[in-house]
Amino acid sequence: MIILKSDVNTPLYIQIYEQLKEEIMNGSMPAGSKLPSTRNLAKTLAVGRNTVENAYLQLTSEGYVESKQGSGFIIQNVTAVNDLNKKSQYDLRDEESKVPEEKIMNPQVYNFQYGHLSGEDFPLRLWKKVSNKAITSLTADDMTRYSYPKGEYELRNEVKAYLRKSRGVLCDEEQIIICAGFEYALTLLCQLFRGDLNQIALEEPGYFGARQIFCNNGYEVLPISVEQDGLNLTSLEECPAKIVYVTPSHQFPTGAVMPIQKRVRLLEWAQRKECMIIEDDYDSEIRYNSRPIPSINSIAANGNVIYIGTMSKALSPSLRISYLVLPKKLMEKYAQRFEIYQSPVAVIQQRMLTLFMKLGYWESHLRKICNANKRKYDSLIHGITQYMGDQVIIHGKNAGLHILLESKQGLSESDMIEKAKAYGVLVYPVSVFWMNKSNYLDNMVLLGFGNLSEEEILQGIKEFSKALRI
Repeated sequence: MIILKSDVNTPLYIQIYEQLKEEIMNGSMPAGSKLPSTRNLAKTLAVGRNTVENAYLQLTSEGYVESKQGSGFIIQNVTAVNDLNKKSQYDLRDEESKVPEEKIMNPQVYNFQYGHLSGEDFPLRLWKKVSNKAITSLTADDMTRYSYPKGEYELRNEVKAYLRKSRGVLCDEEQIIICAGFEYALTLLCQLFRGDLNQIALEEPGYFGARQIFCNNGYEVLPISVEQDGLNLTSLEECPAKIVYVTPSHQFPTGAVMPIQKRVRLLEWAQRKECMIIEDDYDSEIRYNSRPIPSINSIAANGNVIYIGTMSKALSPSLRISYLVLPKKLMEKYAQRFEIYQSPVAVIQQRMLTLFMKLGYWESHLRKICNANKRKYDSLIHGITQYMGDQVIIHGKNAGLHILLESKQGLSESDMIEKAKAYGVLVYPVSVFWMNKSNYLDNMVLLGFGNLSEEEILQGIKEFSKALRI
């Protein structure tokens, strides 16, 4: 029975979603059964039908139910989540996709490069405000001491509270390490496991920045294919690597979302084989038609997940702040190997971010940035639909700051890039994300849209369609 409360701040659709999820999780609503129709449930609860539809959409996004035309919403088998928790013991990008920029003699009008945010969306007034407060709070002692090795306690406490509320990650401040960007965080992990492990499984296609960091640190990278719903777990089972790096909430670059059933299987693999999962949650906050997908780390506290988060996709890549959440069983090893390491992030930057989060500006900024980017995303999808129709396939919908565009006209990646350039449009290659390029069909390009206005996006897609003669 669903009970809605009007005297709390939780939206009604979230209340419905959470209660239905709990009933599915505990078996009260068995796999194979149907959810009530949106119309009937809305009538029963005396709420708008859109409210129920939003709750069902979130359940579908996370894999708890499947929408089948003509059949309604079918509950999926997720009881393994509870089984995994019972067995558990509780003892994350330059976050940017650095696709090489083309050396163009004449400036381009429409640059669909991924990773650049819009200056108009940065909260400059608020940032100046917290900057002044942070500088005022500094003492002579602050300026003549080293920062705490893992980062300022107050910042780690704010990150802890944010992760608990938004990502379901339960941890202590001592498990959080403030890092100077994604590269530093991943390099730290490479050093943490160096000597014990020398192989790592990576998504294929996957973020080449992570691949390069592992290779630079002497690891053998073993590519694991990505399916429509994320990492191929059958291939992972056959892989000898004891660590896997994944982007499950918005796979980079395909945009695939790993459903709950697959997340549980991945956790079971890690627990059974005593392996580690590096969960890169690089743009989890940026979703457009559902809530953020819960992290793998939140499903079961079995100590086999290392979580990486960043401020670069929603706030500022130039801030150079990311963070690691280590499982408790790795804390002793971390202390042994890094006890003399000092925090690489300046105290003043940490204090500014602490105030930004503590005063509520971070959450309000997230709401603003999601709304702004949803309008851009909608313009992008509208433009592609209007000007390109069924001549292309869009990959990676409803989240993040990029999509992949697949040609159905037989055009190659290089064809599309060169044709677009002639019309003043820059789009980017997908081939760089593949280790085994023979497995790539060579018919896609990447379009980022964070640094373009809605009007620029529409005009850019119009010019792109002319370039492709669609």
